Amino acid sequence: MSKRRKARPIPVECPCGLPANYADCCGRLHRGAAATTAEQLMRSRFSAFAVGDEAYLLRSWDPSTRPAEVDFDPGMRWERLEILGSTGGGPFHTEATVEFRAHYRVGGVAGDMHENSRFRRDDGAWVYLDGVVTD
Repeated sequence: MSKRRKARPIPVECPCGLPANYADCCGRLHRGAAATTAEQLMRSRFSAFAVGDEAYLLRSWDPSTRPAEVDFDPGMRWERLEILGSTGGGPFHTEATVEFRAHYRVGGVAGDMHENSRFRRDDGAWVYLDGVVTD
């Protein structure tokens, strides 16, 4: 049986990097509101990693690529997200890409992950399909 990480305390400022509080920004998506763009979904997924919201991550993952569970590293702290670029992802698109750099800290050591993620609409809702980690 795998160990599941307990959810972290809910932050006041949203981890996604937008100038908003968590409850009004990504928190509302975590509670069930729909992302209107692929970038908004990407930001909310980063925030879900930051707060340990496995249920949201699985719900927002394409059914064809979704794992059975999310393997959180209990020593990793997701700290900051940079959106580097995107294609598609608006209200009239069915596919999108979002390139980002996610900054984290493990055991006091800073690191980052650079990924090009693909998104698609599933029954009208944006979902994460997959991504290619670079660097």
